[in-house]
Amino acid sequence: MVNRWLLKTEPRDYSFSDLVRDGQTVWDGVRAPLALKNIALMREGDPVFIYHTGKGPSIVGTAEVTRGPYQDPGEKDPRFLVVEVKAAGPLQRPVPLRELKEKGFPPEWELLRLPRLSVVPVSLKDWEKIIDLSKQK
Repeated sequence: MVNRWLLKTEPRDYSFSDLVRDGQTVWDGVRAPLALKNIALMREGDPVFIYHTGKGPSIVGTAEVTRGPYQDPGEKDPRFLVVEVKAAGPLQRPVPLRELKEKGFPPEWELLRLPRLSVVPVSLKDWEKIIDLSKQK
């Protein structure tokens, strides 16, 4: 079973274009218990949306998990997990958070309900709807 995810990043710290430039990266720095629980469920091959936080929060691109969860090598605490992701490609256009709210995405979706959660599961239905939105002008 393939799971789909959304990973949040502050673009001033590490943007989607940084991931494209690097090709692949270790996704680290996650500390919230629920976000770590989500990282523990990620598997190699899972598709990922990259979401820019901060000014104009938007889903901007796609990536893929290339290595499932393992202990953060920079931490002694085994609860802190990381995954490795590689860039897949930018969306045809970014999909802003306000548009997700306007287009009727379920308010119980963690992206909308828990705005500070940095690793969010995405249903297949919502994944496809976001891809379709990114193709609209």
